[in-house]
Amino acid sequence: MSARERWVLLLAVGLAAAVVPWTVRSTYVLSALVFVALNGIAALALSLVMGFAGQVSLGQAAFYAIGAYVSGVLTASYGWNPWVAMAVAVAAGALTAFLVGLPIFRLSGLLLAMATLGFGIILYYVLVNWASVTGGPSGLTGIPPLAIGGVQLDSDRRMAWLAWGALLLVLGLAGNLVDSRVGRALRAIHGSEPAAEAAGVDTARYKLGVFAVAGGVTALAGALYAHYLKFINPSPFGFAFSIELVVMVVLGGVASLWGAVLGAALVVGLVEALRALLPLLTVSHGAAEYEIVVFGLLLMAFMIFLPGGLSALGRRAA
Repeated sequence: MSARERWVLLLAVGLAAAVVPWTVRSTYVLSALVFVALNGIAALALSLVMGFAGQVSLGQAAFYAIGAYVSGVLTASYGWNPWVAMAVAVAAGALTAFLVGLPIFRLSGLLLAMATLGFGIILYYVLVNWASVTGGPSGLTGIPPLAIGGVQLDSDRRMAWLAWGALLLVLGLAGNLVDSRVGRALRAIHGSEPAAEAAGVDTARYKLGVFAVAGGVTALAGALYAHYLKFINPSPFGFAFSIELVVMVVLGGVASLWGAVLGAALVVGLVEALRALLPLLTVSHGAAEYEIVVFGLLLMAFMIFLPGGLSALGRRAA
């Protein structure tokens, strides 16, 4: 996709994102649209690491949590302006990813995946046990909504506009990144790291840089999440959410930015559909277990019949 085609597509989706929330009356649907955008931002960040740099991270939920808790604590406990707190949260996510990446990017393959997983688990237990700051398992309350001028973004409709605006902005910037010299270097690393090094690419610097960028972008999604719900606790930021993000990227198409967004929409849609349908089909207490089984079967079928992800459909149509 050329730069012109990408910006035309962004404009078209932006117009749709401006109109659709205005016409939707259901708060349930509007809330789902918000979560598609937030998960899309986080999945897009992971796509930069996995799809373009070829590095597997199983700890992205940790950066989502950093964004949510830094912005939440600064505003709820210290009275900071939410926009300033969000900027600090993004910086904290990027800086943490940089510091964590310094030692772990000496590893590769499964060892790298296990290292990122370990970081995510450590952070989760810090959130649970550092109750004086994070609120512990009971959570952190009193997080204020975002506001522009005198208008508070405290409704699902307004938050949908903001979340989708942020998603499209990140998409545009990420598209420029992957089309630049940096993007070509990342693709070279993904193709063959020894060959990239032989061609003069500083692989360690590029891998660390894209990991830091992904940490900051994921923290942005987490900060928006905190100010949307106005309450956070550690439960949503565990290992399961990191796996969900990986699933979103794989379902959408690993090396596709738009695919990451489509994957986020698919996963959110499937989860919400199963939550709505399974209670109607089951009368026992095991509906949650059925949800996991059905979701797993759907994912297996999807990967068998469309291994290239949703982005492959667009390529086939072209």
